[in-house]
Amino acid sequence: MTRSPFDLLFNPRGVVVAGASSHPGKFGFVALHNVLAGGYQGPVFATNPDRPSILGVQTRASVSEVPAGTADLVVVCTPTPHCADIVRSAADRGIGAAFIASGGFREAGAEGVRAEQELVELARSLGLVMAGPNGQGLISSPARLAAQIVAPVPPPGPVAVASQSGNLVSAFMNHATHSGVGISRAVSAGNAAMVGVVDYLSWFADDPHTKAMAAYVEGVEDGREFAAALRSVSAVKPVVVVKGGATASGARAAASHTGALATDNRVFTGMVRQCGGIRAATIEEAFDAVAAFATQPLPAGPRTLVLSSAGGWGVITADAVSRSNLELMPLPADLEAAIDRLVPPRWSRNNPIDLAGGESRDTIPEAIKVVTDHPEVDAVIYLGMGIQANTASHLRSGPYFESAQLDRISQYHERQDRRFAEAALEASSRTGKPVLAATELAVTQPHNAGPAAVAAGGGYCFPSAERAVRALHHLWWYAQWRKRHVG
Repeated sequence: MTRSPFDLLFNPRGVVVAGASSHPGKFGFVALHNVLAGGYQGPVFATNPDRPSILGVQTRASVSEVPAGTADLVVVCTPTPHCADIVRSAADRGIGAAFIASGGFREAGAEGVRAEQELVELARSLGLVMAGPNGQGLISSPARLAAQIVAPVPPPGPVAVASQSGNLVSAFMNHATHSGVGISRAVSAGNAAMVGVVDYLSWFADDPHTKAMAAYVEGVEDGREFAAALRSVSAVKPVVVVKGGATASGARAAASHTGALATDNRVFTGMVRQCGGIRAATIEEAFDAVAAFATQPLPAGPRTLVLSSAGGWGVITADAVSRSNLELMPLPADLEAAIDRLVPPRWSRNNPIDLAGGESRDTIPEAIKVVTDHPEVDAVIYLGMGIQANTASHLRSGPYFESAQLDRISQYHERQDRRFAEAALEASSRTGKPVLAATELAVTQPHNAGPAAVAAGGGYCFPSAERAVRALHHLWWYAQWRKRHVG
């Protein structure tokens, strides 16, 4: 069976690093190091006419010495003038995909534009798919492939990323590494001379390892083509889009960065929304949204209940909900009665549910079950997880931990927060409703037992209530778009 060009990029049977270097500061060294260190299991080749071996790999003078039929992907880290010869040699060896990390093309001016066009025409004439140029590389977690000239190598997971900016691919991967919501595939499209962001998204839409996608673009050359592809992809999986060059200053920066022609920001936003894409203003908002799509079910409606162990968090969350497309639902009488049986009378008796510190050992798991099971509740935002484990952390680091025998109570506090996290994950899985946990401890104390248990269970702990609300807003908006356009 003939393999698609993107199969050759993301699932190659072998990889060649052209222009490998023994100098740890050069791209040719880092690319080879990352392919090897990432655990890629296929054959790895490297070219360097001056060094017999690099990182234990026997080098070859050129790509033409690579055994025919043993590799599908060449990662090109050589100066611009050598790229065409490498592409010719790669095609001759049966290599069907090239990632051009080299810069100095369209982004460098008129001569670079000409060189880029000639390289694209050459690749097409040889039947070879070319990613880049001027890109950082790609990640393919199912293939254990880290063919990139930067860090990090993120954990495997359900999120795919396609970006016209390499360092913003890294930003998404850094968030993935920190949060535990990992990456299935990620690619820096660079100048996108031959294949662009929507081409990658179209392939990700059929990728069984991907649940949700994020994209960063600076410019769109063919608006109709972009819109048609985005609509088709959004009908299958959610796509979160961030656009650079939204201001005049940003547009000038985009032109010098990837040579992109910026589009009108309002027109672009309208087009993305019409086609089912989720428009995010920042990388943080985009990652929150794509992580939510990858780890939460879509809500059946906007009716949102906030469950908090203290009042202030609930007030801020209520404000955020009121600014969104969600509904801070009135507390049903039977649900009020159910909560009343769990805690002393001083609780808020309203939504947000402020338990006011009246919890006993089992209150939080029981309250999570009660609110998620209620038929009028479409989604839950749970606040306050991690407080007990934070106390445990302070006790452990204090001067009385040994003398006052505080180990047992510290373990209890940590065990409780793990229970709370697991209860939220279980309730969402059981009911098919989104249950979003939020605490600043996800950032300030990421090893806290609460956020850590969310990550261990395959979930995402939001760094603030406002960010959780914004992500839920996107989930509900997309659920409505799918109902209207997909059914």
